[in-house]
Amino acid sequence: MKFSKDSAVRLAGDHYVGEIRPGWDIRGNANGGYLMAIGARAMADASRPHPVSVTAHFLSPGKVGDISVTPHVIKQGRTFTTVRASMHGPDKQIIELLGSFGDVENVDGEVLVDAEPPTLPPPDECVRVVPHERGFPPPMMGQVDMRLHPEDAGFSSGQPSGQPVVRGWIRLLEDEPADAFALMLIADAFPPTVFNAKLPMTWVPTLEMTTQVRGVPEPGWLRCKFSTRFVTGGVLEEDGEIWDSSGRLVALSRQLALTPRPRSKQ
Repeated sequence: MKFSKDSAVRLAGDHYVGEIRPGWDIRGNANGGYLMAIGARAMADASRPHPVSVTAHFLSPGKVGDISVTPHVIKQGRTFTTVRASMHGPDKQIIELLGSFGDVENVDGEVLVDAEPPTLPPPDECVRVVPHERGFPPPMMGQVDMRLHPEDAGFSSGQPSGQPVVRGWIRLLEDEPADAFALMLIADAFPPTVFNAKLPMTWVPTLEMTTQVRGVPEPGWLRCKFSTRFVTGGVLEEDGEIWDSSGRLVALSRQLALTPRPRSKQ
């Protein structure tokens, strides 16, 4: 199934219904960016066509099955509409979202970009990430074509680079173009940067995530870079950049993740 179909929603009275589909999970729990994309589709349908900035607070794991999304328009402006939404599974709330929606395809204004796309070898010279039957890499790697920079892929063989950075290429399968909603998935698809930091961490659940959409990508590979600077207070941040095939910045992201607490000595 394509991402657009697996993240689709439909109006059902005063809310939207959809489904968490199999294959978008990490050890049984749906990827956070995938959940955000489902919620954002409902929010956009209730307001304006594109997410401009969406923040999600993750309250409980998303499992395969039916979900409902209830959006509420907070403010209707001339350019942006602010929307709040709750996503529920059969017996619990999964995420709470707040976002601004507009039209990112037709934006006028000055442009200043004080950065460049990350330097990467060609995709064929990078490390393809494929799912493993033991659960890592997770099943959702079978839904995208991801190629990691060789310098950033050593963690998978027990040789982390020492720098909390992950760079690589990504695209959807079957030549499906990435829309504004797919950028939310992609912003949360890459391995955690802390895996390269030579720290004893194998699980860093996301507490909160914000994705800013700056444009709808041109067809082709997306070039990505994710980095972490601060691991303090039991949490870490991960900042992301997503650039399209034309070299244009199309999304930024930041997520706050929990770090595992050391076990107390008995």
